[in-house]
Amino acid sequence: MTQTRIDQATYSVLNALPLGWVGEIVEDELVASPRPLAAQTRAAFMLGVELGEQLDQRRGGNGRWCFLRAPELHLGRDVMVPELAGWRRERVDTPPDPSAPFLSLTPDWVCEVVSPVTIALDRTRKLPLYAQHGVSHAWFIDPEARTLEVFQRLKRGWLFAASYEGDAVVRAEPFPHVTFHLGSLWLPMELETEAPRALAMAR
Repeated sequence: MTQTRIDQATYSVLNALPLGWVGEIVEDELVASPRPLAAQTRAAFMLGVELGEQLDQRRGGNGRWCFLRAPELHLGRDVMVPELAGWRRERVDTPPDPSAPFLSLTPDWVCEVVSPVTIALDRTRKLPLYAQHGVSHAWFIDPEARTLEVFQRLKRGWLFAASYEGDAVVRAEPFPHVTFHLGSLWLPMELETEAPRALAMAR
């Protein structure tokens, strides 16, 4: 378990962010990002369904993994919120405390669903920190490009292991026995064009 040494003054500012923003502390810097839009939310939700139904016991899977959606991770001095995180069941003796505001146990796998606003943060700043804190595998999903990139941590850093696009059949580490169609993560084309219009009208 990573020792938690979060700067409490910075963390207080993080907790005071207005509704609609996700706060993270990356290398002692507070970073605020807007909440994911429909395409990112859909991709994260559907990936959780695909993995959970095959690997999470509560979803009818084999029980080898425990998954959480957008957990707040306190890893050393860093606070990070991936779209999805997973822990191998042998490392989680009991389910996480539902009242716990954050987790300090390093995940075995994280998935970031990137947007034009968050892609630089996710790829250039958070990815090296995930390796530093001991995360073994990282996935990057880009709903706009309709791609999935798979990274595996080695001693010298991250290895780019695989990439998928469109409606490709995915079978990737650390879930070599799970197969799903990447296209199941994407919004239908007509909904992608209508969602920004609906949001603009709502404002």
